[in-house]
Amino acid sequence: MRNPSHPVHPELRSSVRWAFRISFNRFLISLIRRLSILIRPRSTEGVTIENVWIPGPPGAPNVRVRKYEPPQRAPGSAALLWIHGGGYVIGKPEQSDAICGRFAKELGIQVLAVDYRLAPEHPFPAPLEDCYAALSWMHAHAGELKINPDRLAIGGDSAGGGLAAALAQLTRDRKQIKPIFQLLLYPMLDDRTTTRADHKGTGEYVWTPDSNVFGWTSYLAQAPGGPTAPKYAVPARTEDLTGLPPAWVGTGTLDLFYEENVEYARRLQAVGVPCELDEVPGAFHAFEVLAGDAVVSRDFIARQVSALKRALAV
Repeated sequence: MRNPSHPVHPELRSSVRWAFRISFNRFLISLIRRLSILIRPRSTEGVTIENVWIPGPPGAPNVRVRKYEPPQRAPGSAALLWIHGGGYVIGKPEQSDAICGRFAKELGIQVLAVDYRLAPEHPFPAPLEDCYAALSWMHAHAGELKINPDRLAIGGDSAGGGLAAALAQLTRDRKQIKPIFQLLLYPMLDDRTTTRADHKGTGEYVWTPDSNVFGWTSYLAQAPGGPTAPKYAVPARTEDLTGLPPAWVGTGTLDLFYEENVEYARRLQAVGVPCELDEVPGAFHAFEVLAGDAVVSRDFIARQVSALKRALAV
């Protein structure tokens, strides 16, 4: 049931009819993947888009990255690796063309979006290692890309936000690359949310508790919420969050991930990692995509741009 203390934001009520309550399963994700060919690339005026194939993780296939190049970008600019959402089971970079193009154009940075492998066919660690391969390639080819390897940010939405958080932890421990910022939009961080009986009115729209069970089961290749999980698979389970890049965490109060997002931000702050928590009252999962023309959505996106601008000093 909807939480009466957090009703749907007035500007989002008309979009609720599009916020279907669907339980994901193998048949449905297969259908969605087939229909994804209908996604039309959304170009941003002045931004050129190019698909580039890069070496994948050792023993794995090459990885496609989608590169967004703004007009007249200054050599040695900052860059962003973007990771799309989709519950670890669906999605592709093209769905992020609008936001990636906006980041590139407004900030004058290069953006690369990674087409990582999807579960359940490719469970952890394949998606995360694909993301690491993309970030490593950006770092190693900084001269060719005309970007500054010391000014790399990572970000993503939903499962992409979860992968970005895990990537921040992985890069910290591998000590080869040091991203300077992580932009986490309603990130999918904690498989233990699947074990909660009371979701306090969250998860009614778009990404539901049932879908969450399916997504985590597919990604972990085991039942979620158990006593243990593979290291780096579940960012919220990592005990030591010290030394991670500064973060921005954005979430709506009706999002299924609301509590795990707030708790992760609190834990970052508690260990001295600068973290801005942006809570949107009455907003559900991916609200700014379904209601892109609403003022609350435009403001939410503008705050993401501002957060990146401050972090990257552009």
